[in-house]
Amino acid sequence: MQKLNLPEYSFRIKVAEGKSSIFDSLRKKFVRLTPEEWVRQNFIQFLIVEKKFPVSLIVVEAGVKVNNNPQRADMIVFDRSGIPALVAEFKAPEVKISQQTFDQIVRYNMQLKVKFLIVSNGLDHFCCSINYADNSYAFIPEIPEFTSILA
Repeated sequence: MQKLNLPEYSFRIKVAEGKSSIFDSLRKKFVRLTPEEWVRQNFIQFLIVEKKFPVSLIVVEAGVKVNNNPQRADMIVFDRSGIPALVAEFKAPEVKISQQTFDQIVRYNMQLKVKFLIVSNGLDHFCCSINYADNSYAFIPEIPEFTSILA
């Protein structure tokens, strides 16, 4: 798979009937290894290993209702009291991060009301901090440590 702008991690990958699968340690099963899944799995390891996010507070393919329509957020991180604190959207490395990508994650956040939004294609990573008191947001230069999303 393509080298990403993230540290390198080792994964369990298997090939069956010409299709590759990667073991998702959060879902505890093998899932189809697509370029987007490659980004997600690497980013999850980055959050766990480098940013000290507890595995138990990360949910992938999380159900979210948008205008009463069921959708799936690529990843939601909860704080220690079970409140969503961060939502992330992942794209394949060849997909440019666009306004449309941000619009997608903002729609999820209308329901979730998290403090942080992350969008990544594995090469470019964007993180926004949301301030609900003054209805503003700011891009921050790096992905926060887990303890920072609790503040």
